[in-house]
Amino acid sequence: MHIMSTIINSLMYIIPILLSVAFLTLVERKILGYMQHRKGPNVVGPTGILQPIADGLKLFIKEPLRPSTSSQTLFLLTPMLALSLSMIIWMPLPMPNMLSNINLSILFILAMSSLAVYSILGSGWASNSKYALIGAIRAVAQTISYEVTLGLILLCLILFSGSFSLNNFITTQEPIWLIIPAWPMAAMWYISTLAETNRAPFDLTEGESELVSGFNVEYAGGPFALFFLAEYSNILLMNTLSAIMFLGTMYNSLEMFTLDIMIKASMLSMLFLWIRASYPRFRYDQLMHLIWKNFLPITISMTFVHISMPIFLAGNPPLF
Repeated sequence: MHIMSTIINSLMYIIPILLSVAFLTLVERKILGYMQHRKGPNVVGPTGILQPIADGLKLFIKEPLRPSTSSQTLFLLTPMLALSLSMIIWMPLPMPNMLSNINLSILFILAMSSLAVYSILGSGWASNSKYALIGAIRAVAQTISYEVTLGLILLCLILFSGSFSLNNFITTQEPIWLIIPAWPMAAMWYISTLAETNRAPFDLTEGESELVSGFNVEYAGGPFALFFLAEYSNILLMNTLSAIMFLGTMYNSLEMFTLDIMIKASMLSMLFLWIRASYPRFRYDQLMHLIWKNFLPITISMTFVHISMPIFLAGNPPLF
């Protein structure tokens, strides 16, 4: 019975995420369509609402082609690893109940997101294609670079809240949302999440003129769909995390808490799509210049400020 309840709990957690991912793709295509003065999907089902289901069926029914020169086992394992990691990261998120109550939930999320690099690098290497390998190297360099900034911003927020637990962030933000006192970090965090998830204008892995699709260029059918699901799941995860850490909640009831966080995460996801429709792709040197010569010095200096502030206040107590 314990095993059955564990399986049912896991499915009840995973199925809504996968459904959200499916309909996020529909929302993206609709929003991009209207921003470009066209309709988007509007044939399959009423107003095109069944389009994600049709796309998913088409991808999983197609024959999964494998290049004859590829590393066959690793070629098939990396898409499964990418989706598995993207699902595991959701475990400690308070939604409002978490699947696994971890005290160091922020460290767990950082560790799992770092492991996602191996699925990208493995897929590019296992494809045995120069274009896939170049795309994988670009994606890995980009992900590793921006993880440094994300980690330092998280350290500043942990110093604000005094705990590594995401539940504590909600308690900390009862008087005021952290986006107000920490707005420079919120802006850098949001831009870094765009780069971490390989989204426009940082989608350097998908440079159409030279790489076509980056590390997953040799994938088709089901394995490609797994990469696709993992990417959009990571987008939703990052925006949910942003909502929990910077936008808090003012509701005590579980139902209102969940609705509040989901509305905020949805609005941040819509901003992802708006940015994709508005901005052209960065050059690779601009991407690296932004992180190493702009974000990193700022975040390091802000980390020193936040570490030294309690010491300064202890020596100089406020007058009022």
